[in-house]
Amino acid sequence: MSHVFHRNSRASYPVAARGDGVFIVDRDGKRYLDASGGAAVSCLGHSDRRVTEAIKTQLDTLPWAHSSFFTTDAMEDLADRLIADAPAGLDRVYFVSGGSEAVEAALKLARQYYLEIGQPKRRNVIARLQSYHGNTLGALAAGGNLWRRRQFEPLLFEAHHIEPCYAYRLRREGESDEDFGRRMADRLEAKLLELGPDTVMAFVAETVAGATLGAVPPAPGYFRRIREICDRHGVLLILDEVMCGMGRTGTLHACEAEGIAPDIMTVAKGLGAGYQPIGAMLASARIHDAIRDGSGFFQHGHTYLGHAAACAGALAVQKAIAGDGLLAKVRSMGAMLEQRLTERLGNHRHVGDIRGRGLFLGVELVADRATKEPFDPALKLNARIKAEAMTRGLMCYPMGGTIDGSRGDHVLLAPPFIVEPEHLDMIADRLADAIDAAVGTATA
Repeated sequence: MSHVFHRNSRASYPVAARGDGVFIVDRDGKRYLDASGGAAVSCLGHSDRRVTEAIKTQLDTLPWAHSSFFTTDAMEDLADRLIADAPAGLDRVYFVSGGSEAVEAALKLARQYYLEIGQPKRRNVIARLQSYHGNTLGALAAGGNLWRRRQFEPLLFEAHHIEPCYAYRLRREGESDEDFGRRMADRLEAKLLELGPDTVMAFVAETVAGATLGAVPPAPGYFRRIREICDRHGVLLILDEVMCGMGRTGTLHACEAEGIAPDIMTVAKGLGAGYQPIGAMLASARIHDAIRDGSGFFQHGHTYLGHAAACAGALAVQKAIAGDGLLAKVRSMGAMLEQRLTERLGNHRHVGDIRGRGLFLGVELVADRATKEPFDPALKLNARIKAEAMTRGLMCYPMGGTIDGSRGDHVLLAPPFIVEPEHLDMIADRLADAIDAAVGTATA
């Protein structure tokens, strides 16, 4: 009997024993192709010796030093690397242990920034429905996933939400991509005017919507319009790239493809590739300097900020991504995977949409392609697909509640950047078989 408090108290999990490139091998020797990177984390797979050696070397030198007493070379070197590669204007890095912590730090920094510059009325946060920004209370409050929020609603601060840039369901017939993007972006301005622009401190958005919407990229021009609106009203733009960043979409930062830079950005999963827990908040010089020249102290912190071994591992990950030319590989393998999925599932009677960017792709399931009617949530189709995929040695990331937190099912795919063409064939074939089996049992 296990004494672990597992995520699902009724589940029986196989025991992961070792990693082998894009595969995880369980204690019985069964191999699972990791088509989701766990949760879009394992960008280098599960056995990169350069990263493990960097962590071992740091552990032999100094595992950890509390950040209220010391900085370390590992933390300084990683920060230098991240800022050298960051979008224009981002100048400082605040290291944490994961994505939720990074979002919490971003929200608190935004609030303190406005206090430091004498605008205490700015307290409102605007985000998007069907967004996911983490599971700590502040991040959960900002997020727009109704199912995740519902039971904790009394504990959450009041946040405000607009519609997502979700073309498959929200674009009008005959509407161009550009017109759709502008219409969705203008939802932000309408909400700002409703609340009073001088009461809003930040708009928070995933550059490419991830876990709860299923790899939905923004429409052309959407984020340029968002950036204009934020600038006009003095609102900070926080981009959550915890899942879609650090190379996952084919550029190091997903916002590079949008031609904009945020005021604050959060990263995590692909930063350390799962070899150690780590996340980061990147902030502009303007925001940092307001703290430095005001109170001088960011009123926030965690014990393991800037953990030396985690920073050393993350720096090795970033060197590998650049040195191995993996961003170009993400683009080429991503296009190939989308092609494989289209060939295998594009005409499937229960696949409504295949979307995404780079090695960050989503497959949305529907009961009826013509009407886009989703499956009955009571069927728990997403859970059935996960189970059928695991039986076939495939790890994927199915989710329910795609449309409104209750209805809709999709599968998220985010394989390691080191994936090869033969792995893509396996992903498409095994996923298609898992979908067929799951639909068959659900509708029998």
